Amino acid sequence: MQNPAGRFVLVISLALLVQSCAGPRAVTGLASPVQISNKMSAISFLIATTRTRFPTSEPPYSRDRSPTLSFSQLTVVVPATHRPGVVETSSTSPDPKRHFSARDLVRFENRASFAGRLNGMLAKRPPSEREVFIFVHGYNNNFAEGLFRNAQVVHDYRISSVPVHFSWASAGSIGAYLFDRDSALQARDGLAETIEIAARSNASGVFIVGHSMGAYVVMEALRTLVLQGKAAVTSRIRGVLLAAPDIDPDVFSSQVRDIPQLPHPFTIVVSRRDRALSLSRRIAGGQPRVGSGFDIPLLQKKDIQVIDISDVDGGGHSGFATSETLMKLLRSGPLLRRLIVNEDMPVEDKAEETRQIIFDNASLVLHLPLTILKRSASRQSVSQQPASEIGAM
Repeated sequence: MQNPAGRFVLVISLALLVQSCAGPRAVTGLASPVQISNKMSAISFLIATTRTRFPTSEPPYSRDRSPTLSFSQLTVVVPATHRPGVVETSSTSPDPKRHFSARDLVRFENRASFAGRLNGMLAKRPPSEREVFIFVHGYNNNFAEGLFRNAQVVHDYRISSVPVHFSWASAGSIGAYLFDRDSALQARDGLAETIEIAARSNASGVFIVGHSMGAYVVMEALRTLVLQGKAAVTSRIRGVLLAAPDIDPDVFSSQVRDIPQLPHPFTIVVSRRDRALSLSRRIAGGQPRVGSGFDIPLLQKKDIQVIDISDVDGGGHSGFATSETLMKLLRSGPLLRRLIVNEDMPVEDKAEETRQIIFDNASLVLHLPLTILKRSASRQSVSQQPASEIGAM
């Protein structure tokens, strides 16, 4: 049981966090659609959500949970003055020259209509870009905030796949952590259904990103699909990235045990300087979070590669989305190829010893899964044998 002093510190911490994070919340701007100029970027998103649908367009969905999925499509307009890593929003009426905004909301009445629109969007892309990118937002996000973070990631990382935004019923309130935790659990079936729709589409594959508490939803959805025996669905997942996952390590280990074969590559972004996860740890009675990087070797043993951004641009909770350094590294080639294109590319001798690869003068560290190191060591062992011995094997 937590002692009185500990409870006092927790209350003070929460109060300070509320004070620092409180403020007007973002709106979509759907009520007053904007005109798009040539200097703005417009991104069409498909939406799947467990939020309750509003009859009005602003907001289109509430904080309340729905037992069934709702589907829609809309366009997010990125302002011409946008700075990489920043989500410029308004709490009243977005100015398209300065703020993210949304327009052209289309609601789908059923799963079949949603799937048909997804296939239509895929057909308009070249074969190399017919992948589905599913993003799951984190804790304390209203509908607009989660959507605009997704748009910022898609825009800044130049993601060419068809973007699908999965919005679960976060209360959008800093004091509703436990409500959000329950909403995340309630959303697992909805995300599993969304992944299944994408996997059964004409896409070449599905890539999934979950941030913070959204990572919890992702793991629960993957576990659900496995327990339902839907190997045909999970086999179509081409990669999973969990950024700053707000998950108890024991819970995560239990989830992984139920998923015999994790999608590959499977990547987790961690930071020892993540203040939000430090507070989550206090709320959880002192239990560390997977995203804090407390036990990277354990993750490596589970065939997971880990990006440690503790020393990258402050190592904050949303560093995966806000760090220009990380964006630059991913665009440069080697890190992107290691994470997404070819996790089996050769490993340097030094990486064999340290189980890690250093990027950007040691500010970012990629910790490799043990299986990759073992395969690389095996290949090097074979390559060093005389040709006569190799032929006799």
